[in-house]
Amino acid sequence: MAIPYLTINMLLIISIVTLKANLGFSGSTSSLKTLPLDGYLEFEDVHFASKDFGNRFHRLPQVVLHPMSVSDIATTIKHIWEMGPVSNLTVAPRGHGHSLQGQAQADQGVVISMESLQGRIMRVHSGEFPYIDVSGGELWINVLRESLKYGLTPKSWTDYLHLTVGGTLSNAGISGQAFRHGPQISNVIQLEVVTGTGEVVNCSEKQNNDLFYAVLGGLGQFGIITQARISLEPAPDKVKWIRVLYLDFQTFKRDQEHLISADNTFDYIEGFVIINKTGLLNNWRSSYNPQDPVKASQFNSDERTLYCLELAKYFNLDEADEINEEVEESLSQLSYIRSTQFLSEVSYEAFLDRVHVSETKLRSKGLWEVPHPWLNLLIPGSKIQNFAEVVFSTILKHNINGPILIYPMHRSKWDNRSSVVIPEEDIFYLVAFLSSAVSPSEENGGLEQILSQNKKILEFCEAYQLGVKQYLPHYTTREEWQTHFGSQWEVIVKRKLAYDPLAILAPGQSIFHKATSYL
Repeated sequence: MAIPYLTINMLLIISIVTLKANLGFSGSTSSLKTLPLDGYLEFEDVHFASKDFGNRFHRLPQVVLHPMSVSDIATTIKHIWEMGPVSNLTVAPRGHGHSLQGQAQADQGVVISMESLQGRIMRVHSGEFPYIDVSGGELWINVLRESLKYGLTPKSWTDYLHLTVGGTLSNAGISGQAFRHGPQISNVIQLEVVTGTGEVVNCSEKQNNDLFYAVLGGLGQFGIITQARISLEPAPDKVKWIRVLYLDFQTFKRDQEHLISADNTFDYIEGFVIINKTGLLNNWRSSYNPQDPVKASQFNSDERTLYCLELAKYFNLDEADEINEEVEESLSQLSYIRSTQFLSEVSYEAFLDRVHVSETKLRSKGLWEVPHPWLNLLIPGSKIQNFAEVVFSTILKHNINGPILIYPMHRSKWDNRSSVVIPEEDIFYLVAFLSSAVSPSEENGGLEQILSQNKKILEFCEAYQLGVKQYLPHYTTREEWQTHFGSQWEVIVKRKLAYDPLAILAPGQSIFHKATSYL
C-alpha cells in the first residue's frame, strides 16, 4: 500500500544505507561510544527509562542518552539511521515519563532523556504578539513561571503541568481552556525538530509546514521536538474557581454546551462524573477542597450518579467588582442544584498547578506510583447522551478509583492539518476515565477489573458505531491503527516515509516497525 509514496530518491537512500550496513556498520550500541557528544550515554543506570506513569509496561533500553545539546540528539539519530535496516536499534524520546502504555520506551534501543535539556532555552519575547521559546524537554510549570515574570502566560494547558512541552505537543494537550483556545498544538508558532534521519529542521506554518503539522499531535512518529515557540497572552492575577452539581445528565450537557458557545463566558470549563463514592482518588484531578463541611458532605452521591460542573473565571484585582457581576450573570443562566455551589478565589498559578497539590498527597500515601489503566475518549456531541446513559448507569456499576472527566470542545479550534484524529462533529466531548489500580483485590478496583471495564466501554462504542476516537491512543495491530486514522492513514504513511523512513522513532507506539514496515 505504501510503495507508491516511495520516490526514486527515497529508494536510493534506503539502498545506500542498506549497503553501508552490509559493509560492516554494527547493529549494537557499542559504536555509539565513539560519537562526539556534549552530553553522555548511560549504559548501566537505565532502568528508570523502562517505566512510566501507566506502570504496566516495562521495556528496558540498552542505553539512555542524556543530551546537553540538540546536536547530541541529531548525531545519535543520524548514526543509527546510517546503521541501516540491519540494526535493531530504535529511539524513543522520554520527557517526564507520563505516558500510559510504554509509548516513551524503546525495547533494547536508545531512550533520550529530554529533561536533560531543561533550562537551556527559555526566552520570553513581549510585544504585540508575545511568545516564548522553550526546549522540548522543559516542563510546562517552568514555562508558566518564566512567562509570569513578564506578566504573560500560554493560552492553553493540560490539567497537570509537570509534563514536558514536547510530550504534550506530540499528543495535543487539552484542558478546560480548549473550548476557547483549542488544544496546545493550536497555539504553537514554530518548532525545531530532529527527524528520523538526524536532520535538524526549523518548521512553522510558512516554513516546512508539512513537517510542522505532522509533528503536532504526531505521537513522536515524524520527529523529536527539541524547541517550541509558544504563543502568549496577558496573564491574570486571580481566578474565581467554582463547582456546582447536577442530578440530570441532559441538563448538565445542555449547560456545558451553552457555556462553551456563549459570547461572555468562563475561561475554563470542565465536568466530572461522580458515581457511588468520593474520596481523595476520585477528586485529585482538580484538588478542590471546599471549606464548608456541610456543603462538602453533599459531594457524597449516596448511590446516585451526580455530575459536577467546574468553572473558572480569570481576573485582575482592579476588575473584581465587574467580574463578580459577570460570574453571577453567567451562573444565573444555568440549571444546577443551587445549594451545591462552591466558590473560591486563588492565584492564577495556584489554579493551573492544582493537580500537583494532590500528587503530593497521593505520593505520601503510596497511591501515585501504581498502575494507571486510563481510557481517554473523544465522543461526538450527538452521541454523548447515549454514551452516558449506558456507560455511567450500566457499565460503571461501581466507581473506578479515580476521577471521570467529561467536557465539550469545538472542532473549529483544532487544525485539521495536524496528525491528531478527532470526531467529525463540530462539538465533541473528552471523556477520561483516570483510574488508579490501588486495590489488591481484583474484585474491587484491581487492575484486571478496570481493564475489563475499559474493554466493555470500547466494545459498546464499537457495537453502536458512536464514531469515538481515542485520545492518547493505544493499539497493537496495524489494522487497528488504520481504523483509528481512517482517511488520514495514507497521509500518516507518506509523512513517515518522508521523515522517518526506517521507522527508528517512537517504537513504543507500535504503529510502525523498523525498516520492514514499508516493504
